[in-house]
Amino acid sequence: MFRFRKTFTFLIVSAMMLTAGCGSSASTSAGQSAVDDYPRQTITGVIPWGAGGDTDTITRAIVPLAEKNLGQSIVLSNKTVANGTIGLQYVADKKPDGYHLLFTAENAASYGVLGISKTDFADFYPINIMASAVPAIIVSTESPYHTIDDLIQEALANPGKVKMGSTGQATMDFIVSTMLSAATNVEFNMVPFEGGGPALTAVLGGHVDVTVTGLTAALENMKAGKVRILAVVNEERVEQAKDVPAILESVPDIKKFLPWGPFYGVWVKADTPDEIKRRLVADFAKAQQEPEFQEFLKQRGAVSLGLSGEEAVKFWKDWQSTTAWLLQDAGVAKVHPEELGIKRKE
Repeated sequence: MFRFRKTFTFLIVSAMMLTAGCGSSASTSAGQSAVDDYPRQTITGVIPWGAGGDTDTITRAIVPLAEKNLGQSIVLSNKTVANGTIGLQYVADKKPDGYHLLFTAENAASYGVLGISKTDFADFYPINIMASAVPAIIVSTESPYHTIDDLIQEALANPGKVKMGSTGQATMDFIVSTMLSAATNVEFNMVPFEGGGPALTAVLGGHVDVTVTGLTAALENMKAGKVRILAVVNEERVEQAKDVPAILESVPDIKKFLPWGPFYGVWVKADTPDEIKRRLVADFAKAQQEPEFQEFLKQRGAVSLGLSGEEAVKFWKDWQSTTAWLLQDAGVAKVHPEELGIKRKE
């Protein structure tokens, strides 16, 4: 009887161990299958900025092309406010399974130095930094300012009077206004908006005097007769707008901050399985090279990049260094770049 009980107990324990082993194997197989079959369902794409801005426009141009390669739909959602941190954190809080993508601009590279958020690009993997753009300083065609000199002289004569539409700290308009302040001592009245689209609408409606946007959106609205481009924030004039002066023609002291400009990309959580990263990189790279998308970028004055992985990381970290130290030198930084390990570029 005792021997029977020992044998019976042994069989039960063995069965439990075998079952547990099978469960572990099944779980591993299921997990691997989920990776191999990616994507099996609709993907969510989060844009942390308002509709109509540069990030939104470029994202909506490449997504249909990427969908063809992925074989699944990417449903886009604009999650605005808080300088883009709401949308970024939303994706950061999701599972690292490749079903939530972040479509955003350069802003996250400055969150740390401005004390805005501890979550930034270091928490994500760059699938594709699609393009960069030249910043453009724009006013309505009804504006009394016909040149960048007109705008600067008014801002100098009446500090805080000229209203600039802004999408918050760490954004393109904020950085460019900081450059102008450092180079000329101008002081703008920064009026906050949830994205580049609403800021542009405010300029068109006469609610603010000026804003800064990517040349992509600026050219589109200039061709429609809605805005006047006072200057491009670049070392020289650009091919797509040869009649528009480069900022150095009026503000030579801004040269030390150039070249500089916004960039736009798609990101996934850093700990997403490598197989899924590779699939996304490959499919977005194909979309990037489509003649349709290349022509889209050319017509809007954007520079095609198509960077991923380590190359993309180097790119955004170089941008981060320039911007962080610009903000530090201008007395705007809340956290010293050195505390964040951000070295000044030589």
